[in-house]
Amino acid sequence: MERVSIEEAKRRLGETLTIAGWVSRTRDLGKLKFILLRDASGEIQVTVKPDNPIAETLEELHLGREDVVAFKGRVVESRIAHAGVEFIPESVELINRAKQPIPIDVSGRVKAELDTRLDYRFLDFRTPRSRAIFRIQHTLLQAFRRFLSDRGYLEIQPPCIIASASEGGAELFRLPYFDRTAYLAQSPQLYKQMCAVSFEKVFMVVPVWRAEKFDTPTHLNEVRQMDIEQAYADDEDVMRVLEECLVYMLEAVRRERREELEILGRELEVPRLPLRRLTYDEAIEMLRGVGDEIEWGEDFTRTQERKLWSLLGEEAFFIKDWPETLKPFYAMPREDDPRLVHAFDLIYRGLEISSGTQRIHLPDLLRRRLREKGLNPENFKHYIECFEYGAPPHAGWSIGLERLTMAVTGASNIRECCMFPRDRERLIP
Repeated sequence: MERVSIEEAKRRLGETLTIAGWVSRTRDLGKLKFILLRDASGEIQVTVKPDNPIAETLEELHLGREDVVAFKGRVVESRIAHAGVEFIPESVELINRAKQPIPIDVSGRVKAELDTRLDYRFLDFRTPRSRAIFRIQHTLLQAFRRFLSDRGYLEIQPPCIIASASEGGAELFRLPYFDRTAYLAQSPQLYKQMCAVSFEKVFMVVPVWRAEKFDTPTHLNEVRQMDIEQAYADDEDVMRVLEECLVYMLEAVRRERREELEILGRELEVPRLPLRRLTYDEAIEMLRGVGDEIEWGEDFTRTQERKLWSLLGEEAFFIKDWPETLKPFYAMPREDDPRLVHAFDLIYRGLEISSGTQRIHLPDLLRRRLREKGLNPENFKHYIECFEYGAPPHAGWSIGLERLTMAVTGASNIRECCMFPRDRERLIP
């Protein structure tokens, strides 16, 4: 079928064209029929007058909501149609009928429970809200890749099946791998370091899995990460890259997705650079100053992150110099205080969207830190080996794609920002 999109058809007044899409709704005014047709680009009113040769055919078809139909005809100006144009058909083809009733209202006017929307995700994708969320996510991904590619970073593809824990701990999904046990990667960490010590500057977009029994609006068991790793760099160097990358992505969304932001009721404020750097100790003191009883060495809850955001009054900020107990074995200890490591989190609109560290590139120190974390260095032999042949200092970070999308779009649940979310309850669709 040679068809043009509805938005393209609107620009080609008077030409004979074929358009196709879903029936959003139909309306009869006596023998005058109006069909609102929708495709991925937009909507148009199809007007069928009584003297139109296809009027009788339409009567027999009894088109219903979400039926897929094609019309051949012309776009003409209209003083009545909302868009200022309408489509006058010469022929019609019913491509596929939609089962009735439709389980969710794809117009978005009648709200559905999130679980119902996820059960019928293929229909939910047709709603204005979901289309807006995932178009914004697409722009974030494009901008991330463009920013780093333009600055000489190489995109890499690390494996998703690994032989041992990337970061320690037991939150891994096991799977049989021929005659042994393998795991779904909880992080691309070890592999991006292996690449950085040769390619120097790398980035990637990869899925990762964590077998923790999450049941919160901000966690999933499968997420997409946007990562970089950079040689001859410390934590401050890559923090500058991160803040510049974030601003670049947000500016792209504000510039390219105005209609989608309007649908979501969002006014996107782009932070000014440089972002505020708050030490872990300073964050603890700020929280204690407003009556929070947090102890030194504890991680921040989402409520505490939002509280810090409110206290600072800034869209985005870093928390750096973390206790070594809260960060992975590969985080470089601070020379002036071994209780702390060169690590940072990025908080955007009260939500942690990124974390990073300067990595340990010294084999003996790596072995020691692994043992201190209760891990066996023998299980990381191939990883450690890559630092025994002239590995430069390096650092990196990771952005959670769904979390960033959540913060940008104002979604209240991360599952809205993942096309097919995976958590402890959901494995389909």
